[in-house]
Amino acid sequence: MTHGHTAADNSTDSPANEEFWDSRYGESDRIWSGDPNTVLVREVADLTPGSALDLGCGEGADAIWLAGQGWRVTASDISGVALAKARRHAAAADAGVADRIDWQRHDLGISFPAGTFDLVSAQFLHSPDDMPREQILRAAAAAVAPGGVLLIVGHAGLPSWEPGPETDVSLPTPAEVLDSLELPDGEWEVLLSDEHERIQTRPDGQPGTRTDNALKIRRRAV
Repeated sequence: MTHGHTAADNSTDSPANEEFWDSRYGESDRIWSGDPNTVLVREVADLTPGSALDLGCGEGADAIWLAGQGWRVTASDISGVALAKARRHAAAADAGVADRIDWQRHDLGISFPAGTFDLVSAQFLHSPDDMPREQILRAAAAAVAPGGVLLIVGHAGLPSWEPGPETDVSLPTPAEVLDSLELPDGEWEVLLSDEHERIQTRPDGQPGTRTDNALKIRRRAV
């Protein structure tokens, strides 16, 4: 899980989950590449910029890229450490990007950003704790405005260099994700539902492979 103006602190956040992710993001100056997720870039290319919600924004690469494309972004993460990094990265980006991003701290299983959005993005929203992922993704679908898009990208299994044991983290297929959203009949259309393999650098620096999946759906306009 997980990447300005202000971070919205919520007193009901889970301390254990927050401490885990603060510790994770405090391990180094940057734990992710700093590049936006490839599927997000590809799937947003044909969309007209409007309002976007980035769930589990981590260090902010996706939110910063979206803002650079003209989107007005609400970016949320449980980790205050990650959000502080994201704000710094946005301030160092092209002029005007930081002004288009509202950074908010939420434990998404307890509190959720207000409003509706033309794009809601959940990229690799996985966590080793007891995060209620299905509940969060249903809230994400509810936050999509008429005519808007929900894009969910996740891991489909363990990387090639970790053959086992099986992870405790839920790694559902796109069809399982779609079913779990419990969407009303006739109100949504599926634009993309697939699995894809990508190259990822292993801990030893050598190339490895990982299979991910993506679900892109659009709420039909009223």
